[in-house]
Amino acid sequence: GFLIPYFIMLIAEGMPLLYLELAVGQRMRRGSIGAWKIISPYLCGVGVASVIVSFFLSMYYNVINAWAFWYLFHSFQDPLPWATCPLNSNRTGYEDECEKTSSTQYFWYRQTLNISPSLEASGNVQWEQALCLTLAWLVVYLCILRGTESTGKLEQLSNPKTWISAATQIFFSLGLGFGSLIAFASYNEPTNNCERHAIIVSLINSTTSIFASIVTFSIYGFKATFNYESCINKVILLLLNAFDLEEGSLTADNLNEMKDYLMATHPQEYAQLSPQLKNCSLEAELDTAVQGTGLAFIVYSEAIKNMEVPQLYSVLYFVMLLMLGIGSMLGNTAAILTPLTDSRVIATRFPKEVISGVVCFINCVIGLIFTMEAGNYWFDIFNDYAATLSLLLIVLVETIAVCYIYGIRRFEKDLYTMIGRKPNWYWKIMWAFASPLLIISLFIFYLTDYILTGTLQYQAWDATQGQLVTKDYPSYALAVIGLLVAASTMCIPLGALVTFIRKRLKRE
Repeated sequence: GFLIPYFIMLIAEGMPLLYLELAVGQRMRRGSIGAWKIISPYLCGVGVASVIVSFFLSMYYNVINAWAFWYLFHSFQDPLPWATCPLNSNRTGYEDECEKTSSTQYFWYRQTLNISPSLEASGNVQWEQALCLTLAWLVVYLCILRGTESTGKLEQLSNPKTWISAATQIFFSLGLGFGSLIAFASYNEPTNNCERHAIIVSLINSTTSIFASIVTFSIYGFKATFNYESCINKVILLLLNAFDLEEGSLTADNLNEMKDYLMATHPQEYAQLSPQLKNCSLEAELDTAVQGTGLAFIVYSEAIKNMEVPQLYSVLYFVMLLMLGIGSMLGNTAAILTPLTDSRVIATRFPKEVISGVVCFINCVIGLIFTMEAGNYWFDIFNDYAATLSLLLIVLVETIAVCYIYGIRRFEKDLYTMIGRKPNWYWKIMWAFASPLLIISLFIFYLTDYILTGTLQYQAWDATQGQLVTKDYPSYALAVIGLLVAASTMCIPLGALVTFIRKRLKRE
């Protein structure tokens, strides 16, 4: 159910818009702000919006690298610290919270995040996570100084969230709308074949995404099955002890029949025991969706702990995660730094090392918010709302600007100058019609989904139950969400308005 929207988005959005952004950057030889200003002075706000989105992304994204460092440092222990539950203070049993959930979830929510029960209980900065975040930003800064050489079911089709998720996956994985592609492409040779690169990068990106999803769902299926079987075994053991049944008389196959029998023959005893009997369901385990950071740190660590030589695979996995994370951060920071270094006012007064250092330092200080006890809730707010709607608007304006303001024929001539041939009918149809219409449809889907959802909610960790519970966002969190969306999207009309006023004043 997800792959159909994904491939439609890849063909209609991903490849055409990747090609468009690479071509714009390569032709204009500027970062996002300068490139769109050349196309039209009224479009200066598009580049500013891209920089703001990249800044928001950099603020919270490097926290993932901080968590990866945390897990990497703990990967050298034997046994792995998330392999078993820790003993309680009396050393007579395991921690209650861990027994109610799993060792991997306990390590993530309690020992890594030390998460608070709600967004309102902000708590203190966790110094271990703050040090890991500082290390992550130091690595990013050193990489910048050195420079970079490379860097379900079918009814889901009617669900707007599926299409929005598919578009978000394409936009984030290819880096569309952030300005990083334009920034990197501005350093290309003027005759570089950006069309070929757009096709190759899109296909390799999607192939690796699908390969990763196969591995991910295999691990997730294993985790669900393991939890389901553990639940069944606990219920069987409880019934055997409570009713003094023979060993082997209760199995997973006859459990439901035996429960009905015991309920009928021993109603009082069964009623007393009933609150302790969990309703084990494989469907429920599979439907307990884990995504984002939970997927990377809970599900994979669950699989790693059951492997032979788990320390080796743990180190390999979290080093890989760091390589991906640092690579993404270099793209994000390039989208911020390139427009700044393009500015004569800034570039003539400060060397690149100072500009890079200031950007990294500001992001690191603001990022300390995400290392607080409620930091993971703020992380989810930024992850869900800082970029999604903004990217849709940015990419829509970019497409319309190239096709109808700069002109598709003029753009064709630029491409002929760069790569020696004009774009074929596929690219032109996608740029001029299909991509803009699809993005407008996604806008409608997004707003419809927002209206139907009503009050925005988030998943909070309940330590007493050992599971996530749904809560409404407080009013100040809703205000922050509004500011995150408005801060970038409003740059586009404001940029055009400021340019119009300046031109009007000049004439007068």
